[in-house]
Amino acid sequence: MVTRQFPRPAELLELMKFKRPELNAKKRRLRDALTIEDLRRIAKRRTPRAAFDYTEGAAEGELSLARARQAFQDIEFHPSILTDVSHVDTRTSILGGRSEMPFGIAPTGFTRLMQTEGETAGAGAAGAAGIPFTLSTLGTTTIENVAAANPHGRNWFQLYVMRQREISYGLVERAAAAGFDTLMFTVDTPIAGARLRDTRNGFSIPPALTPATIIDALPRPWWWFDFLTTPPLEFASLSSTGGTVGELLNSAMDPSINFEDLAVIREMWPGKLIVKGVQTVEDAVSLVDHGVDGIVLSNHGGRQLDRAPVPFHLLPQVRREVGRDTEILLDTGIMNGADIVAAIAMGADFTLIGRAYLYGLMAGGRQGVDRTIAILADQVVRTMKLLQVATVDELEPSHVTQLHRMLPRAQD
Repeated sequence: MVTRQFPRPAELLELMKFKRPELNAKKRRLRDALTIEDLRRIAKRRTPRAAFDYTEGAAEGELSLARARQAFQDIEFHPSILTDVSHVDTRTSILGGRSEMPFGIAPTGFTRLMQTEGETAGAGAAGAAGIPFTLSTLGTTTIENVAAANPHGRNWFQLYVMRQREISYGLVERAAAAGFDTLMFTVDTPIAGARLRDTRNGFSIPPALTPATIIDALPRPWWWFDFLTTPPLEFASLSSTGGTVGELLNSAMDPSINFEDLAVIREMWPGKLIVKGVQTVEDAVSLVDHGVDGIVLSNHGGRQLDRAPVPFHLLPQVRREVGRDTEILLDTGIMNGADIVAAIAMGADFTLIGRAYLYGLMAGGRQGVDRTIAILADQVVRTMKLLQVATVDELEPSHVTQLHRMLPRAQD
């Protein structure tokens, strides 16, 4: 039988451990967010539907995005044993410089529409964490202001070649003058993808005050207060706006761009040049032959061609074909630090986060981006320790098996 007794007051006092209450609501909600999905849920509560759906959504049936995220879930890790991982080194070299983590922030358009701090928050957080930040041609903060927000960090610029070539050339010159070290030439956007959420929401740039948006704004007055009381949106390239995102893209982008345009930009740009939007092995090999410094395996976050290849599935074969001399970056579908570790193990040199960064931004501005980076960094370190890998360079394909959910049918 168990002998029972009433606890003494002193014993009860030892068990009573009360946390100091956090009175700051933003700090409290960010502290309680343990995953990127937690940040996503906070972002959805705090952001008007049209702006959130612009971030969250993808093209048509959104199959490319769903498949990319599923691909990272469909893996099996193979940990080593009896290896000293009391300290792991997450630093890596990418495109001629260092990064404290094997991931950086991807280019995102119209970012101040998600939260008014926009790219300034992203660049500042990236600089503080020692990782690269990429400004989009369709960003809502100028090249010069991003450089000011991240004066000692690594800034990259993502370039669309537009119908008016002189606009694109001018952006290249400004980015070089501002000290950006890498140019990300994007090639998967001859026209805009069919982003149906935006069409159904009537999402325009800038957002229009319609009965639907006003009703949606009622439970989120802080977002509209920030939007209406801060400086008007300033775009990195567009001198005028008005219309849906698709209309803006279609009016600015040029479906006739080709390898001659790549050669012109290569001649103009003094730093590292990488090409984003590579989706076949053949194109990866061709770009290496054209002298680029790196490629980004990406289907644009599923926002262009739906049912496009999954970058993570494409990665091993591309690595085999291009060899080790060409640097490979990868995006689309990353929601966990384990996804980053898996990509590096399978042959990527670096990864980029887009939506994960924006979820943090919408959840809490600059502090939310800091939280995104901290969550992913913690997951990267924990995954490496559990794999018993002490450095990023030790990650290799033997640590990961890609499980096959979708297999091509045999051709008759």
